[in-house]
Amino acid sequence: MTAGRELGGFPYGQEQKKGDGGMKLHGTSQVNEQGQLCIGGVEATELVKQFGSPLYVMDEAAIRANCQAYYQGFVASGAGEVIYASKAFMTMAMCRLIESEGLGLDVVSGGELYTAKQAGFPMERVYFHGNNKTDEELALALDYGIGCIVVDNHFEMKRLDKLAGERGVKVPVLLRITPGIDCHTHDFVRTGQIDSKFGFTLPTGQAAEAVGAVLACENLDFLGVHCHIGSQIFELASFQYAAEVMMGFADELRAKFGCTIRVLNLGGGFGIRYTEKDDPADVADYARLVIEAVQQEAQKRNMPVPKLVVEPGRSIVATAGTTLYTVGSIKEITGVRKYVAVDGGMTDNPRPALYGSKYEALLANKANQPNEEVVTITGKCCESGDMLIWDLSLPKVESGDILAVTCTGAYNYAMSMNYNRIGRPAVVFVRDGEGSVVVKRETWEDLVRNDQIPASMLR
Repeated sequence: MTAGRELGGFPYGQEQKKGDGGMKLHGTSQVNEQGQLCIGGVEATELVKQFGSPLYVMDEAAIRANCQAYYQGFVASGAGEVIYASKAFMTMAMCRLIESEGLGLDVVSGGELYTAKQAGFPMERVYFHGNNKTDEELALALDYGIGCIVVDNHFEMKRLDKLAGERGVKVPVLLRITPGIDCHTHDFVRTGQIDSKFGFTLPTGQAAEAVGAVLACENLDFLGVHCHIGSQIFELASFQYAAEVMMGFADELRAKFGCTIRVLNLGGGFGIRYTEKDDPADVADYARLVIEAVQQEAQKRNMPVPKLVVEPGRSIVATAGTTLYTVGSIKEITGVRKYVAVDGGMTDNPRPALYGSKYEALLANKANQPNEEVVTITGKCCESGDMLIWDLSLPKVESGDILAVTCTGAYNYAMSMNYNRIGRPAVVFVRDGEGSVVVKRETWEDLVRNDQIPASMLR
């Protein structure tokens, strides 16, 4: 697949309106004439029959379309590079897809780095983030020859310099800067994000001191700076302001140290639509705004325009993912609430329990039927907090129905767990009427695979 290939399907963010329920569908999802939800040309009920449930379904064409929107906005324009934030969703198949679309890769652990290597991803296109990288992880990154390490603190800087010196290599690095921007306010409070576990704080002078320190390291090649102002951001002006602040900092560094940054990484955080309350911007508008902001600041300060890097994760995969569940028990408390339990829950989607995250859903096998009742979707864990969706309007729900929860492509599989010794679901990529397993369903045998019984207990 060549980067930027035209799919002829839909641009980033395009949504189709469901029939009577009025819910928004994403990517290739649609309701067919039989009233069945289809994803990638396959009926959701058929996917469950073939692959079981719960089931993570990833719309491959939608992922590629989102990748291409970023590629066109930042790479094809000559402004810089797009690196996919793999923490959102990572498998070896996803690494292959990202490579084929011309994007780089952002990893935050040795496990993610190892996965990329096993998938054959070009190591020179990998950036390594994290606030507490171990010596083992740093050594692995150096031995793999990755493209860049984003240094988070002085402790890491010293150890990386030593490890690189022992190997006789000079490592390209960025410094992670905490700019002090509260991205969720309109007045851009400059002290709002100083208190963070990540990076060197800019307003306190720590960031400038860190640049001086990295320039003194013999085995580190200082490329530039990185910042990340938050997640699920809808206000494009926040990104513009971050670009202006970071370019101002780059100007200070030039005056103080005589160095010119070659790379400006503005991180990720571009928001997506989970529910009707979310109103995301268009990737093209986002790209245009931050590119112009950087260029204008460079011109104003008589500086070279640095290579611009962005790190989308959620906005690449979230809307491309749908989780399919089978409805089991139904409990109605007259005058209070109707609980509908599914065969998954917080083990495959902990975000509602952790963050109070909101999702939309529909009955895949009754997708064209009008809503008749309001129910609450609960998971199967022995945990009162295992609630997926409160007060959801649906057609008449019956045991055996297939519930499709949309926009589960980011931080669902990635954060899944084995609480109550429940196995993780399979992950299936769908495209052009076919589904392919990219992660096998965990079995009960898998759950005990690493267990050991001490010899003293076997006597």
